[in-house]
Amino acid sequence: MSFGMDRRGFLKGGALAAGAVMSAPLAMAQLPTEHLPSETGKPLPIKLGLASYTFREFDRAKMIGWMKQLHLTDLNCKDVKDHLPMDPTQEDAAIADYKANGIKLHAAGTLYFPKDEDDDIRSKFEYCKRAGIKVIVAGDPEAKTLPRIEKFVKEYDIKFAIHNHGPEDKIWHSPMDVLKVMKGMDPRMGCCIDIGHCMRSGTDVVKAIHEVGPRLFNLHTKDLSDYTTRDSQVAVGEGRMPIREIFEALIAVKYDGYVDLEYEVHGDDPMPGVIESFAYMRGVLTGLGYHGNLL
Repeated sequence: MSFGMDRRGFLKGGALAAGAVMSAPLAMAQLPTEHLPSETGKPLPIKLGLASYTFREFDRAKMIGWMKQLHLTDLNCKDVKDHLPMDPTQEDAAIADYKANGIKLHAAGTLYFPKDEDDDIRSKFEYCKRAGIKVIVAGDPEAKTLPRIEKFVKEYDIKFAIHNHGPEDKIWHSPMDVLKVMKGMDPRMGCCIDIGHCMRSGTDVVKAIHEVGPRLFNLHTKDLSDYTTRDSQVAVGEGRMPIREIFEALIAVKYDGYVDLEYEVHGDDPMPGVIESFAYMRGVLTGLGYHGNLL
């Protein structure tokens, strides 16, 4: 089986045929071992994770079960449903559930910082500290708030990554807008590139990855069939997003964060698209000659 259009067509057909049959994800979310290349000796350079917002319509227990089927252990969590509540007691229960199921929390977001006040900012850093999370993905801080936030970044040793939200965002259309205000700040102040919103803003995401470089702390991955239309999101591999070139750019800049799938369509039945997306991304890595722990 090739890893071009033939493989892509195979995965699409399998995912659509599976529909809501949940016994199919295990087979389709991983590549058959007979089609893996011989061991190259190169360590796997890309870490795949999941943005919990993908399963925003489902509770934590359901999401954990699906993550096991997908062979995923790394989660970018959000205070949606009961995924990672802001309430400390409820958060502790969620953390215990994840730990018991071998799931590691590497980022939280998108979190919002509407106030230029210590108490409000500290509460978000405490929330992440309790969970052992080392990256905050932030949605809307105003530039004037960043020096205050920078103090907490230094105190807690937690990276702060502003998420670009495309043309509709009042401030952070593109990663380039983030980079402009971060120059000269603590190196733990940086960016979460949402590749879909990045392309919709008219910014070449591959160039943006190279420009942001060491200030890139998280990547939200999705695919679009039309770079000008927010509602054109499809499963990764079905649209126009240059996934292979994005992965090559991440490897080139020695990116050590996670590539988190954020699948925002078909909220009531996301698994077929999620399955296809991870299969495609794992196939791209295999096609690049990396064996590693893909499954």
